[in-house]
Amino acid sequence: MDFRHRCRRRRRYPRKRGPGVLRCDLLVINKTDLAPHVGVDLHAMLAEATTARAGKPLLATNARSGEGIEALADAITKAVLFSKAA
Repeated sequence: MDFRHRCRRRRRYPRKRGPGVLRCDLLVINKTDLAPHVGVDLHAMLAEATTARAGKPLLATNARSGEGIEALADAITKAVLFSKAA
């Protein structure tokens, strides 16, 4: 049984729960507008990421439409410049 065959028997895409996803200060899921075009259920992805991160911050962004960009800029400003914004 080859790798592709084994993967087909499981979920369609691998779950990423490495240290980068679990331990980062802020997880940004970008290009949310592309989710329906690649067969991804965005709401399910965000719910799973929220659960996996156990309450740590998570932002969904779409740079093309500007969705979530202001919140991301505020979070960076607060974390890096130590301002009271956000």
